Amino acid sequence: MRVLMISDVYFPRVTGVSTSIQTFAREFVGKGHEVVLIAPDYGTSLADVFEVIRIPSRYLPIDPEDRILRSRRIRRHDLALARRGFDLVHIQTPFIAHYSGLGLAKRLGVPVVESYHTFFEQYLHHYVPFVPASWMRRAARYFSVAQCKDVDGLAVPSQAMLDVLKGYGVVTPAHVIPTGIDLKQFSQGDGNRFRARYGISPERPLLVLVSRLAFEKNIDFILRALVRIKAQAPEVLLVIAGEGPARKNLEHQVQSLGLVGNTLFTGYLDRDGSLEDCYRAGSAFVFASRTETQGLVLLEAMALGVPVVSTAVMGTKEVLGDGRGSLIADEDEQDFADKAVRLLKEPLLRERLAREAVQHAHEWSAPVLAERMLRLYEQVTEKALDRPREKAGRSARAAP
Repeated sequence: MRVLMISDVYFPRVTGVSTSIQTFAREFVGKGHEVVLIAPDYGTSLADVFEVIRIPSRYLPIDPEDRILRSRRIRRHDLALARRGFDLVHIQTPFIAHYSGLGLAKRLGVPVVESYHTFFEQYLHHYVPFVPASWMRRAARYFSVAQCKDVDGLAVPSQAMLDVLKGYGVVTPAHVIPTGIDLKQFSQGDGNRFRARYGISPERPLLVLVSRLAFEKNIDFILRALVRIKAQAPEVLLVIAGEGPARKNLEHQVQSLGLVGNTLFTGYLDRDGSLEDCYRAGSAFVFASRTETQGLVLLEAMALGVPVVSTAVMGTKEVLGDGRGSLIADEDEQDFADKAVRLLKEPLLRERLAREAVQHAHEWSAPVLAERMLRLYEQVTEKALDRPREKAGRSARAAP
């Protein structure tokens, strides 16, 4: 198949969406399909096994890490794209990419698939704080329904997210297709190398959190729980790997809670071994986001044999499943802290959960889930091919 993807974000911008695009696209290319991605130009380009068309973009005022695609610049590629014979357009994000993607598909005469990566009802009000949260949630629902109606098929990362969309009244054909894990990439990591790099003693109890530092990620809850963890394990260190608009707020919270000596902000870590080393340095991976449509970082940690302590909400509930490789906590600071301390202090429990975590992660392999996405593509394109025949049939029956 020839697949044209379009997204408002892609590497070097680090997000779960970027990871999802890259994982699926690499799998498709490895299976003999053609992928072209249209994405913002961030001023630096990263080579990949598939083609990326970078579009000039502007800064987004509410989040300087992001860019706004210049939609008119996309149209300059129309003739070249039309010659490529794409089978469909896959829209990855709901902003400029959504509307530009719809326009592209119409001009190319192909159907559209869209991935619903983000739980906007729990997201938008963090970025427009001067508007009442209830208004923004209502707007997010309307926005989601309207966009889902625009496309021929939806790929949704979790059943929980699909249930939310159905509750909104979305009737577009939708399939639960999580992003898979590249098990080759997340099979090796050297925790001692990470500790040496940051001057951390090999014996120091260490917890890891890998996340975009965004308000909706509930990292402030993790920090409050860390106060209680520190009471039981005074030398504990929480490594926070990531960047985002909430970083300054989180750093202020660290100071106010007396956790300066118990936290380390590393910023983004490259997926060249640095990120994998970070995961492996921890006795446990901690997570508490309420808005994940999937929660890829949980699977990345598990694939590397790092047990998880996490709340189970939305997509994370499905990833964690029956609790293999993890201790599922309530969104209660003491309960979360108690479970984290158990993993710090009980090596036999940690070893058992580490083995379970690896086994669990292997059930989410990228090749299997890429095949599921390809089946969705085939269904959508076959249905699009049937439309002219159906229309012709109706016209013939109506003729005198």
